Amino acid sequence: MTNRKYFFASESVGEGHPDKVCDQISDAVLDEVLKRDDKGRVACETYVTMGLIIVGGEITTKTSIDVHEMTRRVLENIGYTHPKYGFDFHTCAILNAINRQSPDISQGVDAGGAGDQGIMIGYANDETEELMPLPIMLAHRLVRRFAQVRKEETLKYLGPDCKSQVTVEYENGKPKRVDNVVLACQHTEDILDASGHKITARARQEIIDVVAGPILKGLADQKTTYFVNETGKFVIGGPQSDTGMTGRKIVVDTYGGVTSHGGGAFSGKDPTKVDRSATYMARYIAKNIVAAKLASRCFIQLAYCIGKAEPVNLFIDTFGTGKASDEKLELAVRRVFDLTPQGIIKHLDLRKPKYLQTACYGHFGRNEEGFTWEKTDRAEALKKEVK
Repeated sequence: MTNRKYFFASESVGEGHPDKVCDQISDAVLDEVLKRDDKGRVACETYVTMGLIIVGGEITTKTSIDVHEMTRRVLENIGYTHPKYGFDFHTCAILNAINRQSPDISQGVDAGGAGDQGIMIGYANDETEELMPLPIMLAHRLVRRFAQVRKEETLKYLGPDCKSQVTVEYENGKPKRVDNVVLACQHTEDILDASGHKITARARQEIIDVVAGPILKGLADQKTTYFVNETGKFVIGGPQSDTGMTGRKIVVDTYGGVTSHGGGAFSGKDPTKVDRSATYMARYIAKNIVAAKLASRCFIQLAYCIGKAEPVNLFIDTFGTGKASDEKLELAVRRVFDLTPQGIIKHLDLRKPKYLQTACYGHFGRNEEGFTWEKTDRAEALKKEVK
Protein backbone atom coordinates (compact mmCIF):
# COMPACT_ATOMS: atom_id res chain seq x y z
CA MET A 1 0.00 0.00 0.00
CA THR A 2 2.83 2.44 0.78
CA ASN A 3 4.60 2.04 -2.57
CA ARG A 4 1.83 3.53 -4.69
CA LYS A 5 -0.38 6.58 -4.93
CA TYR A 6 -3.63 6.22 -3.03
CA PHE A 7 -6.34 8.32 -1.42
CA PHE A 8 -7.68 8.12 2.14
CA ALA A 9 -10.63 9.97 3.68
CA SER A 10 -11.65 10.69 7.28
CA GLU A 11 -14.63 12.58 8.68
CA SER A 12 -15.47 14.58 11.79
CA VAL A 13 -18.63 16.13 13.20
CA GLY A 14 -19.11 19.36 15.14
CA GLU A 15 -20.30 19.93 18.67
CA GLY A 16 -23.88 20.56 17.50
CA HIS A 17 -24.22 17.21 15.74
CA PRO A 18 -26.87 15.15 17.60
CA ASP A 19 -24.48 12.30 18.45
CA LYS A 20 -21.87 14.73 19.71
CA VAL A 21 -24.48 16.57 21.77
CA CYS A 22 -25.08 13.25 23.54
CA ASP A 23 -21.38 12.55 24.02
CA GLN A 24 -20.91 15.97 25.61
CA ILE A 25 -23.87 15.60 27.97
CA SER A 26 -22.68 12.14 29.06
CA ASP A 27 -19.16 13.40 29.75
CA ALA A 28 -20.52 16.49 31.52
CA VAL A 29 -22.40 14.13 33.87
CA LEU A 30 -19.15 12.25 34.49
CA ASP A 31 -17.27 15.47 35.23
CA GLU A 32 -19.98 16.66 37.63
CA VAL A 33 -19.72 13.40 39.59
CA LEU A 34 -15.91 13.43 39.68
CA LYS A 35 -15.84 17.04 40.94
CA ARG A 36 -17.55 15.88 44.13
CA ASP A 37 -16.61 12.20 44.28
CA ASP A 38 -13.45 11.08 42.52
CA LYS A 39 -14.32 7.45 43.24
CA GLY A 40 -17.74 7.74 41.61
CA ARG A 41 -18.73 5.07 39.09
CA VAL A 42 -20.40 6.39 35.97
CA ALA A 43 -21.77 4.75 32.84
CA CYS A 44 -23.98 7.47 31.38
CA GLU A 45 -25.85 7.25 28.07
CA THR A 46 -27.77 10.09 26.43
CA TYR A 47 -30.41 10.05 23.73
CA VAL A 48 -31.71 13.13 21.94
CA THR A 49 -34.52 13.67 19.45
CA MET A 50 -36.81 16.55 18.52
CA GLY A 51 -37.47 18.53 21.68
CA LEU A 52 -36.42 15.72 24.06
CA ILE A 53 -33.29 14.52 25.86
CA ILE A 54 -33.11 11.29 27.87
CA VAL A 55 -30.13 10.89 30.21
CA GLY A 56 -29.78 7.34 31.52
CA GLY A 57 -27.30 4.70 32.60
CA GLU A 58 -25.78 3.54 35.87
CA ILE A 59 -24.17 5.83 38.43
CA THR A 60 -22.92 4.94 41.91
CA THR A 61 -21.73 7.91 43.96
CA LYS A 62 -21.94 9.48 47.39
CA THR A 63 -22.87 12.83 45.87
CA SER A 64 -25.77 14.11 43.79
CA ILE A 65 -25.91 16.20 40.62
CA ASP A 66 -28.56 18.31 38.91
CA VAL A 67 -28.88 16.54 35.57
CA HIS A 68 -31.43 19.02 34.23
CA GLU A 69 -29.39 22.14 34.98
CA MET A 70 -26.16 20.57 33.73
CA THR A 71 -27.77 19.39 30.47
CA ARG A 72 -29.18 22.82 29.71
CA ARG A 73 -25.77 24.38 30.40
CA VAL A 74 -24.12 22.06 27.87
CA LEU A 75 -26.74 22.86 25.23
CA GLU A 76 -26.34 26.58 25.82
CA ASN A 77 -22.54 26.36 25.44
CA ILE A 78 -22.93 24.41 22.20
CA GLY A 79 -25.20 27.11 20.78
CA TYR A 80 -28.72 25.72 20.83
CA THR A 81 -30.03 29.01 22.17
CA HIS A 82 -32.87 29.88 19.78
CA PRO A 83 -35.84 28.09 18.18
CA LYS A 84 -34.48 28.98 14.72
CA TYR A 85 -31.97 26.13 15.15
CA GLY A 86 -34.77 23.62 15.76
CA PHE A 87 -33.67 22.94 19.33
CA ASP A 88 -33.58 25.33 22.28
CA PHE A 89 -31.98 24.76 25.67
CA HIS A 90 -34.68 26.87 27.33
CA THR A 91 -37.63 24.71 26.28
CA CYS A 92 -36.47 21.16 25.49
CA ALA A 93 -37.76 18.38 27.74
CA ILE A 94 -35.22 16.41 29.81
CA LEU A 95 -35.85 12.97 31.29
CA ASN A 96 -33.53 11.60 33.99
CA ALA A 97 -33.39 7.78 33.80
CA ILE A 98 -30.23 7.06 35.82
CA ASN A 99 -29.88 3.91 37.98
CA ARG A 100 -27.10 2.37 40.14
CA GLN A 101 -24.23 0.16 38.95
CA SER A 102 -24.70 -3.58 39.37
CA PRO A 103 -23.02 -4.88 42.58
CA ASP A 104 -21.83 -7.92 40.58
CA ILE A 105 -19.66 -5.59 38.49
CA SER A 106 -18.61 -3.42 41.44
CA GLN A 107 -17.07 -6.27 43.42
CA GLY A 108 -14.55 -7.01 40.65
CA VAL A 109 -13.68 -3.35 40.17
CA ASP A 110 -13.31 -2.73 43.92
CA ALA A 111 -10.62 -5.43 43.98
CA GLY A 112 -8.64 -3.58 41.30
CA GLY A 113 -9.79 -5.60 38.30
CA ALA A 114 -11.09 -4.43 34.95
CA GLY A 115 -14.72 -3.33 34.82
CA ASP A 116 -15.37 -5.46 31.76
CA GLN A 117 -13.77 -7.65 29.18
CA GLY A 118 -12.78 -6.10 25.86
CA ILE A 119 -10.12 -5.15 23.35
CA MET A 120 -8.61 -1.66 23.26
CA ILE A 121 -6.65 -0.17 20.38
CA GLY A 122 -3.89 2.43 20.31
CA TYR A 123 -2.20 3.94 17.26
CA ALA A 124 0.33 6.58 16.28
CA ASN A 125 2.26 7.54 13.17
CA ASP A 126 4.63 10.32 12.17
CA GLU A 127 2.45 12.09 9.59
CA THR A 128 1.80 15.10 11.84
CA GLU A 129 3.46 16.73 14.83
CA GLU A 130 0.66 15.29 16.96
CA LEU A 131 1.72 11.83 15.72
CA MET A 132 -1.74 11.28 14.22
CA PRO A 133 -3.04 10.50 10.72
CA LEU A 134 -3.40 13.71 8.70
CA PRO A 135 -6.96 13.17 7.33
CA ILE A 136 -8.64 12.97 10.75
CA MET A 137 -6.63 15.92 12.09
CA LEU A 138 -7.74 18.10 9.17
CA ALA A 139 -11.35 16.98 9.54
CA HIS A 140 -11.32 17.91 13.25
CA ARG A 141 -9.76 21.30 12.53
CA LEU A 142 -12.44 22.09 9.98
CA VAL A 143 -15.37 21.50 12.35
CA ARG A 144 -13.52 23.41 15.07
CA ARG A 145 -13.17 26.26 12.62
CA PHE A 146 -16.92 26.12 11.94
CA ALA A 147 -17.56 26.57 15.67
CA GLN A 148 -15.06 29.40 15.92
CA VAL A 149 -16.46 31.51 13.07
CA ARG A 150 -20.03 30.83 14.27
CA LYS A 151 -19.37 31.89 17.87
CA GLU A 152 -17.31 34.90 16.80
CA GLU A 153 -20.14 35.75 14.37
CA THR A 154 -17.75 35.94 11.45
CA LEU A 155 -20.38 33.94 9.55
CA LYS A 156 -23.58 34.92 11.37
CA TYR A 157 -25.79 32.53 9.41
CA LEU A 158 -24.18 29.31 10.69
CA GLY A 159 -26.01 26.96 13.08
CA PRO A 160 -24.47 24.53 15.60
CA ASP A 161 -24.72 21.34 13.48
CA CYS A 162 -21.89 20.60 11.05
CA LYS A 163 -19.77 17.86 9.52
CA SER A 164 -16.53 17.64 7.55
CA GLN A 165 -14.69 15.05 5.49
CA VAL A 166 -11.22 15.26 3.99
CA THR A 167 -9.62 13.02 1.36
CA VAL A 168 -5.82 13.13 1.29
CA GLU A 169 -3.65 11.93 -1.58
CA TYR A 170 -0.64 9.83 -0.56
CA GLU A 171 2.51 8.94 -2.49
CA ASN A 172 4.86 6.28 -1.15
CA GLY A 173 3.01 6.31 2.14
CA LYS A 174 3.39 10.05 2.72
CA PRO A 175 0.58 12.66 2.52
CA LYS A 176 1.01 14.92 -0.49
CA ARG A 177 -2.11 17.06 -0.93
CA VAL A 178 -5.82 17.35 -0.17
CA ASP A 179 -7.85 15.92 -3.02
CA ASN A 180 -11.37 16.83 -1.88
CA VAL A 181 -13.24 18.33 1.04
CA VAL A 182 -16.85 17.83 2.12
CA LEU A 183 -18.39 20.58 4.26
CA ALA A 184 -21.93 20.36 5.63
CA CYS A 185 -23.05 23.24 7.81
CA GLN A 186 -26.41 24.11 9.30
CA HIS A 187 -27.47 27.64 8.40
CA THR A 188 -30.35 30.06 8.58
CA GLU A 189 -32.50 30.93 5.56
CA ASP A 190 -30.56 34.16 5.04
CA ILE A 191 -28.20 32.61 2.49
CA LEU A 192 -30.73 30.77 0.31
CA ASP A 193 -31.03 31.83 -3.33
CA ALA A 194 -34.27 32.95 -4.97
CA SER A 195 -35.46 29.36 -5.43
CA GLY A 196 -35.24 28.74 -1.69
CA HIS A 197 -33.72 25.29 -2.35
CA LYS A 198 -29.98 25.95 -2.15
CA ILE A 199 -27.44 28.36 -0.78
CA THR A 200 -26.07 31.13 -2.97
CA ALA A 201 -22.80 30.74 -4.85
CA ARG A 202 -21.46 33.66 -2.83
CA ALA A 203 -22.22 31.97 0.49
CA ARG A 204 -20.70 28.71 -0.76
CA GLN A 205 -17.44 30.44 -1.68
CA GLU A 206 -17.44 32.38 1.59
CA ILE A 207 -17.65 29.12 3.56
CA ILE A 208 -14.76 27.66 1.56
CA ASP A 209 -12.61 30.77 2.01
CA VAL A 210 -13.36 31.45 5.68
CA VAL A 211 -13.58 27.88 7.01
CA ALA A 212 -11.39 25.70 4.80
CA GLY A 213 -8.79 28.23 3.63
CA PRO A 214 -7.04 28.83 6.98
CA ILE A 215 -7.01 25.11 7.81
CA LEU A 216 -5.86 23.51 4.57
CA LYS A 217 -3.38 26.19 3.53
CA GLY A 218 -0.70 24.73 1.23
CA LEU A 219 -2.25 21.26 1.23
CA ALA A 220 -5.02 22.44 -1.08
CA ASP A 221 -4.32 23.27 -4.72
CA GLN A 222 -6.22 24.19 -7.88
CA LYS A 223 -7.31 20.57 -8.32
CA THR A 224 -8.82 20.30 -4.83
CA THR A 225 -12.59 19.79 -5.05
CA TYR A 226 -15.02 21.25 -2.52
CA PHE A 227 -18.49 19.90 -1.78
CA VAL A 228 -20.54 22.33 0.32
CA ASN A 229 -24.06 21.39 1.49
CA GLU A 230 -24.49 19.16 -1.51
CA THR A 231 -28.24 18.60 -0.95
CA GLY A 232 -28.61 22.30 -1.61
CA LYS A 233 -29.47 23.56 1.85
CA PHE A 234 -29.12 22.57 5.52
CA VAL A 235 -31.61 24.73 7.42
CA ILE A 236 -33.15 21.91 9.46
CA GLY A 237 -30.35 20.39 11.53
CA GLY A 238 -29.43 19.11 14.97
CA PRO A 239 -31.91 17.01 16.96
CA GLN A 240 -34.78 18.39 14.87
CA SER A 241 -33.48 16.51 11.85
CA ASP A 242 -31.83 13.43 13.37
CA THR A 243 -31.73 11.48 16.61
CA GLY A 244 -28.47 11.27 18.53
CA MET A 245 -26.96 8.76 20.94
CA THR A 246 -23.81 8.53 23.02
CA GLY A 247 -21.02 6.52 21.44
CA ARG A 248 -22.08 6.51 17.80
CA LYS A 249 -19.05 8.40 16.51
CA ILE A 250 -16.27 6.14 17.80
CA VAL A 251 -14.20 6.27 14.59
CA VAL A 252 -14.41 10.07 14.64
CA ASP A 253 -13.26 9.90 18.27
CA THR A 254 -10.13 7.89 17.42
CA TYR A 255 -8.12 7.67 14.21
CA GLY A 256 -10.59 8.31 11.39
CA GLY A 257 -10.66 4.74 10.13
CA VAL A 258 -6.91 4.45 9.55
CA THR A 259 -6.74 1.54 11.97
CA SER A 260 -9.01 -0.83 13.90
CA HIS A 261 -11.28 0.21 16.73
CA GLY A 262 -11.83 -1.59 20.00
CA GLY A 263 -15.16 -2.81 21.23
CA GLY A 264 -16.41 0.20 23.18
CA ALA A 265 -17.13 3.90 23.08
CA PHE A 266 -15.65 6.38 25.58
CA SER A 267 -18.01 9.18 26.57
CA GLY A 268 -19.93 8.87 29.81
CA LYS A 269 -17.63 6.17 31.24
CA ASP A 270 -15.49 6.67 34.33
CA PRO A 271 -11.85 5.46 34.15
CA THR A 272 -12.52 2.11 35.84
CA LYS A 273 -14.04 1.20 32.48
CA VAL A 274 -11.11 -0.09 30.45
CA ASP A 275 -13.00 0.76 27.26
CA ARG A 276 -11.84 4.26 28.03
CA SER A 277 -8.79 4.14 30.29
CA ALA A 278 -6.98 1.28 28.55
CA THR A 279 -7.62 2.83 25.14
CA TYR A 280 -6.02 6.03 26.41
CA MET A 281 -3.08 3.96 27.67
CA ALA A 282 -2.76 2.17 24.33
CA ARG A 283 -2.56 5.53 22.55
CA TYR A 284 -0.04 6.76 25.13
CA ILE A 285 2.20 3.74 24.53
CA ALA A 286 1.94 3.91 20.74
CA LYS A 287 2.70 7.63 20.74
CA ASN A 288 5.75 7.18 22.96
CA ILE A 289 7.07 4.41 20.70
CA VAL A 290 6.80 6.69 17.66
CA ALA A 291 8.13 9.70 19.58
CA ALA A 292 11.14 7.59 20.57
CA LYS A 293 11.67 6.89 16.86
CA LEU A 294 11.46 3.18 17.56
CA ALA A 295 8.91 3.03 14.72
CA SER A 296 7.25 5.46 12.33
CA ARG A 297 3.90 3.69 12.66
CA CYS A 298 2.62 1.69 15.62
CA PHE A 299 -0.54 -0.31 16.36
CA ILE A 300 -1.27 -1.69 19.83
CA GLN A 301 -4.00 -4.00 21.09
CA LEU A 302 -4.68 -4.56 24.78
CA ALA A 303 -7.24 -7.13 25.97
CA TYR A 304 -8.77 -7.44 29.43
CA CYS A 305 -10.95 -9.86 31.38
CA ILE A 306 -13.56 -8.57 33.82
CA GLY A 307 -12.29 -8.67 37.39
CA LYS A 308 -8.65 -9.28 36.35
CA ALA A 309 -6.03 -6.56 36.73
CA GLU A 310 -3.34 -7.48 34.20
CA PRO A 311 -4.26 -7.51 30.51
CA VAL A 312 -4.76 -10.98 29.07
CA ASN A 313 -3.10 -9.86 25.83
CA LEU A 314 -0.67 -7.25 24.51
CA PHE A 315 -0.02 -7.10 20.77
CA ILE A 316 2.17 -4.63 18.86
CA ASP A 317 2.52 -4.21 15.10
CA THR A 318 4.88 -1.60 13.64
CA PHE A 319 4.16 -2.62 10.04
CA GLY A 320 7.81 -3.23 9.29
CA THR A 321 8.88 0.25 10.44
CA GLY A 322 10.27 -0.79 13.85
CA LYS A 323 13.89 -0.25 14.85
CA ALA A 324 13.47 -3.32 17.04
CA SER A 325 11.29 -6.39 16.62
CA ASP A 326 7.64 -6.13 17.64
CA GLU A 327 8.26 -8.90 20.18
CA LYS A 328 11.06 -6.89 21.78
CA LEU A 329 8.82 -3.83 21.92
CA GLU A 330 6.12 -5.86 23.65
CA LEU A 331 8.59 -6.92 26.34
CA ALA A 332 9.80 -3.35 26.76
CA VAL A 333 6.24 -2.03 27.10
CA ARG A 334 5.40 -4.54 29.83
CA ARG A 335 8.48 -3.41 31.80
CA VAL A 336 8.00 0.35 31.33
CA PHE A 337 4.21 0.70 31.73
CA ASP A 338 1.81 -0.41 34.46
CA LEU A 339 -1.09 -1.84 32.46
CA THR A 340 -3.43 -2.60 35.35
CA PRO A 341 -6.59 -0.43 35.57
CA GLN A 342 -5.43 1.14 38.85
CA GLY A 343 -1.93 1.75 37.44
CA ILE A 344 -3.36 3.38 34.31
CA ILE A 345 -5.72 5.60 36.32
CA LYS A 346 -2.91 6.75 38.60
CA HIS A 347 -0.29 7.38 35.93
CA LEU A 348 -2.63 9.22 33.54
CA ASP A 349 -4.39 11.05 36.40
CA LEU A 350 -7.80 9.95 35.17
CA ARG A 351 -9.92 10.73 38.23
CA LYS A 352 -9.91 14.46 37.43
CA PRO A 353 -13.05 16.03 35.90
CA LYS A 354 -11.65 16.71 32.44
CA TYR A 355 -13.76 14.62 30.12
CA LEU A 356 -16.22 17.10 28.61
CA GLN A 357 -13.41 18.61 26.55
CA THR A 358 -12.65 15.18 25.05
CA ALA A 359 -16.21 14.62 23.81
CA CYS A 360 -15.78 16.64 20.62
CA TYR A 361 -12.89 17.06 18.14
CA GLY A 362 -11.29 13.72 18.98
CA HIS A 363 -9.81 12.10 22.06
CA PHE A 364 -6.33 11.94 20.51
CA GLY A 365 -3.92 14.38 18.92
CA ARG A 366 -4.86 17.04 21.47
CA ASN A 367 -1.88 18.86 22.98
CA GLU A 368 -4.06 20.55 25.59
CA GLU A 369 -4.16 20.55 29.38
CA GLY A 370 -5.67 17.38 30.77
CA PHE A 371 -4.84 15.11 27.83
CA THR A 372 -2.22 13.23 29.81
CA TRP A 373 -2.23 10.28 27.40
CA GLU A 374 -0.77 12.60 24.75
CA LYS A 375 2.48 13.12 26.64
CA THR A 376 5.69 11.57 25.31
CA ASP A 377 7.45 11.42 28.67
CA ARG A 378 8.22 7.68 28.47
CA ALA A 379 10.03 7.78 25.13
CA GLU A 380 13.51 7.78 26.68
CA ALA A 381 12.63 4.95 29.07
CA LEU A 382 11.42 2.87 26.14
CA LYS A 383 14.62 3.51 24.17
CA LYS A 384 16.74 2.44 27.14
CA GLU A 385 14.66 -0.69 27.70
CA VAL A 386 14.88 -1.71 24.04
CA LYS A 387 18.68 -1.26 24.06
